[in-house]
Amino acid sequence: MLNNRRKKMLFNLLIIIPAFYVSVCVLLYFTQERLIFFPQRLDKDFKFAFQRFEEVAIKTKDGIMLNGVLFKADSSKGLIFYLHGNAGALNSWGEAATTYTNLHYDVFMLDYRGYGKSEGEINGQSNFFSDVQTVYDEMKKHYPENKITILGYSIGTGAATFLASTNDPKRLILQAPYYSLTDMMKHKFSVLPTFILKYKFATNEYITNCKCPVVIFHGDKDEIIYYGSSLKLKPLLKPSDKLITLHNFGHNGMSDNEEYQTELKKILE
Repeated sequence: MLNNRRKKMLFNLLIIIPAFYVSVCVLLYFTQERLIFFPQRLDKDFKFAFQRFEEVAIKTKDGIMLNGVLFKADSSKGLIFYLHGNAGALNSWGEAATTYTNLHYDVFMLDYRGYGKSEGEINGQSNFFSDVQTVYDEMKKHYPENKITILGYSIGTGAATFLASTNDPKRLILQAPYYSLTDMMKHKFSVLPTFILKYKFATNEYITNCKCPVVIFHGDKDEIIYYGSSLKLKPLLKPSDKLITLHNFGHNGMSDNEEYQTELKKILE
């Protein structure tokens, strides 16, 4: 009798555990945007408290209005096309612009769908990339492409690399990039199947098609996107490209890091 009970319990566990695992995977598939993107919404009448800037509204192919901010520098040498991380909105990200305007570069920052004053919701990788391309095309109307530097931070590095691989900017700068989101998922959640991930953001694939100079910055104490991500990207770079390690530095606030600013000045001069 006891053996029968144990067999029945084991049988039930063999059914319950896989069913629970499948249920978790299904839930993660349909809710993954909430786990990847953490937007802050701003009212349409929100007033930015920056100096020397203008707001830019750009309509996507499907009619969604995206909001961006263009910061102006004295004696501009070109444009930094800045794709920010996965949290917040331009009211906080815009604080990083002075690092670049102080080096005489205009800076354009975009709020993705559902971020800040931008309409809509994040709805797939292809639409995410299409939005970024639409906005980039708008900036090319005002700046020659050989004076545009694409810069991506954290979640923005995948889109920035894709954009650089399909266009002809002057250079690409990546702040704390991931090898791919698939790799990040394997690194942090190895028990989950990667096929449920709708956002691959395969930086490792795009970077091999970048004809422009590429510079990667990554802190060796990064607690969000592991430093090894950039070490894995390094062999994919052209001989003239660079990986610059920021020593004893984590993930946040890179534009304010003194070591970063010193190296950035050399690159942008």
